[in-house]
Amino acid sequence: MAPAPLRSGVRATTLRRIEKASGDLAAAGVSAMAERLAWFSRLTAEQRSGVLVVTQTGAANFVSWLREPDATPRLTTEAFRTAPLDLARRVTLRQTVELVRIAIEVFEERIPSFGADDAEQEALVRAVLRFGREVAFSAATVYASAAEARGAWDARLEALVVDAVVRGEAEETLLSRASALGWDPAAEATVVVGEPPTEEPPEPLHAVRRAAHRAGATVLLGTHGAKLVMIAGPGAPLEDLSASFGPGAVVHGPTVAGLTAAHRSAAAALAGHRAVRAWPGAPRPVAADALLPERVLDGDAQAVEQLRREVAAPLRGAGGELEATVECYLDAAGVLEAAARRLYVHPNTVRYRLRRVAELTGRHPGEARGALVLRLALGLDRLQPSAAPAQAPDRR
Repeated sequence: MAPAPLRSGVRATTLRRIEKASGDLAAAGVSAMAERLAWFSRLTAEQRSGVLVVTQTGAANFVSWLREPDATPRLTTEAFRTAPLDLARRVTLRQTVELVRIAIEVFEERIPSFGADDAEQEALVRAVLRFGREVAFSAATVYASAAEARGAWDARLEALVVDAVVRGEAEETLLSRASALGWDPAAEATVVVGEPPTEEPPEPLHAVRRAAHRAGATVLLGTHGAKLVMIAGPGAPLEDLSASFGPGAVVHGPTVAGLTAAHRSAAAALAGHRAVRAWPGAPRPVAADALLPERVLDGDAQAVEQLRREVAAPLRGAGGELEATVECYLDAAGVLEAAARRLYVHPNTVRYRLRRVAELTGRHPGEARGALVLRLALGLDRLQPSAAPAQAPDRR
């Protein structure tokens, strides 16, 4: 009397024959992979051997699964754990699906022949198809877990890069970490500071990353205290990205040439964000350079030097008449004719000089912010008479 079939509909003797043939089944599967997949031949001998091991483990686990159908998740996942680490890095998810498909086709073609009768052969066909589906799902799960782990590692690495930029530390380490994240260390960078979005954990920065992805922008994100710090790559639309920050002001530093210089942009952006409260009408985003008066009020020594260098020094270098014209114009509350009378010149001369001031400093005395910056810069420069005059930048 023939032994009764197991729950799977397959007899124990049939399972033993399949188990003994698992090596031949795996070899046939790998041979079919080499014939059908052009990229398979580019794998190293060790990597191809790894595919054989995984396939053979899968064939052996198929037999174990037939004996214990409830063990499907454990047995299918176990096949991928036998893969060498190098193989897991070399073969993509799409390629893994191709390998699984070919292996299952070979199993479907050969395994039913081990059945003792039509009923057993039909049971083996159904079992191969179901097992193949479970293997495919397990492959997707393994790759998803790897992607999740990689994402967590990348997030930690990204945070370290942003922290190093903010602190201006470890240039060599900074560059290697940034390169590992796919960032070009030589590319232009702009640091943006604002409040983090109010989105709940586990991924409070998801909205910012999504906005950057939609804009095609390369960014690095991290936190500094309670602030969100973004390092934006070249061409990033700062206005669009700023909309994804939390409520409140968003300040960006100057664009710098390379990641190693990004600490200057970060220092300016952070200083501007601390001082932006003094200008309730500041736009969003606002440049840190537009906040120089507020930064001076906040005690920012770099802002003082920047005002002397970029505003006071060019006026002094152009001769005393421009400085005197600015003073008279501001004292006259912006009335052109009154300033001209005080200077004993024609109003057109005053207009010309004011345009010249705007060309040299980038600030026009006829604009409210320009008048504030010019007045403050000249006053700060006079408060340091013993200091050497700041060098005027070359604006040719």
